[in-house]
Amino acid sequence: MSTNLIKRITATNAGLGALALRIPIGIIFMAHGAQKLFGWFGGYGLEGTGQWMASIGLAPGYLMALMAGSAEFFGGLALLVGLLVRPAALALSVAMVVAILSVHIKNGLFMSNNGYEFGLALLAVSVSLLFSGAGSASVDKLIAGDTATGKR
Repeated sequence: MSTNLIKRITATNAGLGALALRIPIGIIFMAHGAQKLFGWFGGYGLEGTGQWMASIGLAPGYLMALMAGSAEFFGGLALLVGLLVRPAALALSVAMVVAILSVHIKNGLFMSNNGYEFGLALLAVSVSLLFSGAGSASVDKLIAGDTATGKR
């Protein structure tokens, strides 16, 4: 039963197109997560991000920062290496919906006004990978094996 579930989660019929999405988006998500978790790249770390999240109504702020930062950093890492891409893409999709609705939607579409344009693009890629899986150049493909023949 658990082997079947793992194969279903890791199965993919996507080709190299998924890799073209995974690499840049994985890097972007990892960088944003590192800002939240570690204060890298000009970020505020968990404490500062948590205070900001609490100030906009996402409480408890520290926990919300930990959840968002972890989803972004570890989800981005999963996309980058192509391991458990579907669960990672689901977590990243949820994070982007929360970011869009809680921070950006009131500012309109465009990034120049802190709008939801960038978050929407990240959401679109995450949902695409959720549906397609990791693609042919991935650890997931190695785990799932050849789904057409059932061979590894």
